[in-house]
Amino acid sequence: MSARLIYLLLSPTFGMHQYTADLANRLAAEPGREVHLVTTTTLPRDRYSPAVQIHTPATTHGTGFAREGLDLPALRRILHTVDQIAAAPRRTSQTAPSHHAPSPVWVHFTGVHLWNLALAPALRRRGHRVIHTLHDLDPHVGVRWPALIRLWNRQIIRGADRLLVHGQVYRQRLLAAGVAPQRVMATPLLHGFLSYPQSSLPAALSDAETPSQPWALFFGRLERYKGVTTLLEAAARAQGEGGAPLPLVLAGQGELAGLWSGPLPPGVELRPRRIDDAEAIELFRRCGLLVLPYLDATQSALIAAAYSFGKPVLVTRSGALPEYVQKGITGWVVPPGDAAALAAALQSALADPARLAAMGQAGRRWYETQRVQETQDLLALYAG
Repeated sequence: MSARLIYLLLSPTFGMHQYTADLANRLAAEPGREVHLVTTTTLPRDRYSPAVQIHTPATTHGTGFAREGLDLPALRRILHTVDQIAAAPRRTSQTAPSHHAPSPVWVHFTGVHLWNLALAPALRRRGHRVIHTLHDLDPHVGVRWPALIRLWNRQIIRGADRLLVHGQVYRQRLLAAGVAPQRVMATPLLHGFLSYPQSSLPAALSDAETPSQPWALFFGRLERYKGVTTLLEAAARAQGEGGAPLPLVLAGQGELAGLWSGPLPPGVELRPRRIDDAEAIELFRRCGLLVLPYLDATQSALIAAAYSFGKPVLVTRSGALPEYVQKGITGWVVPPGDAAALAAALQSALADPARLAAMGQAGRRWYETQRVQETQDLLALYAG
């Protein structure tokens, strides 16, 4: 692998920075690696390790599909910044330049921005090599301009040297579309949701004596495609069939009124706000399992987050989600949109705390194995 690596993320989207920080922080910890981030001034800096060298040649507030996408001087500053990083003497530490000639530079685009379409070919013409993560080959249900997203994906696939996806199902789709196998790598999506100073907490907390409680956690934005309505229907069904209330906590931003009318089913607690790190840690420590009732998903890092806390998961058969679950060992898989199946699975799971604990530890082992493998795969991706 080249000793110098550049991550390029122009979107201020929090989730994309969480993803990018996980990659950059780990690679910056590798001996002899020099890791740079070229990004927007609106980034969340607390996600990144001090070892990552941050450059902010532009200010963005979205993905460029608006007026700010016409800021051509900013685009030129980004290119200039990458060129400057690539041309600088290689460093073997934070302070000491080496006398070796600079190695070729990989530039890894980690999130969506309109300027990527121009930057990727421009960087390749300059002799740099380009990797691009493709997070969503298919637009989510209800997203605006789905045809534009598909066109954007096609252009990125053509314009990058290599592609990273987070599901074997998507690697196979790209191969079926004629993309050469050596251009595509698939790994699970394994990043967490904590700031850099707290990123090592899940391992310590899951090993501590923290008794979990028999309730299920939905964590993240309250969106239609995430199956919030199906989850609430499952809770109502469980109560309507004469059973005990289905204990659920829904924690995350979003407007529930557009997804559910009337009172919440018994046993459901709503926390409709941005959840800070301390509250999120407590939710993951105390819950019995994490539920992802998504109607339409590509992948989700929340599965790995749950495993890192020693919690099993219940997911739907959507996108790459089933790839992250060993059925009956680390979690459960149900059909998307099936409230009856979801209710039955939740009732069965929450009725057996001992099994939840054992499955959570199996998930933790899966997570630890995958983290080691992912680091090896990333080093291979950036090799040459």
